[in-house]
Amino acid sequence: MSKSLPFAAALLLAWLAGCTTTGQGAQSPPSVATPTGLPAVVERYLTPALDGAELDSLATWPTPDGATWLIASAKRSHELLVFDADTGHRLRTVGGKGEAPGAFNRPNGVFVHGDLLLVSERDNHRVQVLALPDFAPALLFGTPELRSPYGLWAHETAPDTLEVYVTDSFMEGPDFRRVPPFDQLDRRVRRYRLDGDAHEGLRVTALGSFGDTRERTALRIVESIAGDPASGRLLIADEDMRHEATLREYTFDGQPTGRALPGGTFLLEPEGIALWACTADSGYWIVADQVSPLTVFRLFDRQSLAPAGAFTGTTVDGTDGIALHPSPTRAFPGGALFAVHADRAIGAFDLRDIVATLQLDPACVQ
Repeated sequence: MSKSLPFAAALLLAWLAGCTTTGQGAQSPPSVATPTGLPAVVERYLTPALDGAELDSLATWPTPDGATWLIASAKRSHELLVFDADTGHRLRTVGGKGEAPGAFNRPNGVFVHGDLLLVSERDNHRVQVLALPDFAPALLFGTPELRSPYGLWAHETAPDTLEVYVTDSFMEGPDFRRVPPFDQLDRRVRRYRLDGDAHEGLRVTALGSFGDTRERTALRIVESIAGDPASGRLLIADEDMRHEATLREYTFDGQPTGRALPGGTFLLEPEGIALWACTADSGYWIVADQVSPLTVFRLFDRQSLAPAGAFTGTTVDGTDGIALHPSPTRAFPGGALFAVHADRAIGAFDLRDIVATLQLDPACVQ
């Protein structure tokens, strides 16, 4: 790794001088070299390339007949794409550009709970709830307060009650590359309570927003978010490489704990966060580091956040979104990790291969 860092730093400094990594007019980050010497886990499959779709976020859903769907947001084509998670075969396309229920405008985050699919739409400034398996529109919420919604995460707080977190990475300036003033960054994450079910009707209650506004620890550019209900911990990725690309920890009620991963943990943007719960209180966080030519998947201890290993695939690069499916499927008895490749395909990793390669806790695939 030491030989590649000076070159990476030079590229990074040139890029940081004039742009950020998100927003409507964002530029692509530089191609920082993947560190050498990392173990490689061979992808079990790679879906055919879909040029022009601009894939971003992923979620999985176990169907009533025992199959597993892999659902991807396609930002440029304003659609959701549905794949067979076991084979990578494309099953269907949902949506199209528009404002009506069931249509999308720049869909980004996707999250599944039970038979509900939540989709954030950056340019419709809302979250849409769809009922699976028909993708029937069930609810729209988030307007007018959401400005540029990106990531989604939710957990059940009571029967038929979800608490939903939505990252809102609104930017300023004519090219949408300037981070807003610090006193506006207390709106980086929006909270909602979602009650009911798709059959009898859903109700939403806005619970406010949060985000640290101190210069050193503010959430500057946000997208990925994930939580651990067992510990009441949220991890939120801040992608602003001009300051410090890291994960910051919050409580479920929106209070910063002061914990974050050390500076320099990520060479580029941390994209996609997944919790791999191996037992009731042990496991790993998996985060994609967007270096090139191969994405680095970094693992951290569930409790301490200490580094627990890292690996690459043999092909997957430029990862935006990941989805962890820890339950057995027909093709993946120990579960699978899915990762977006270069905005146009999806790679699948067998969790048994990851455990064996990194010598992780065997309980993670039992």
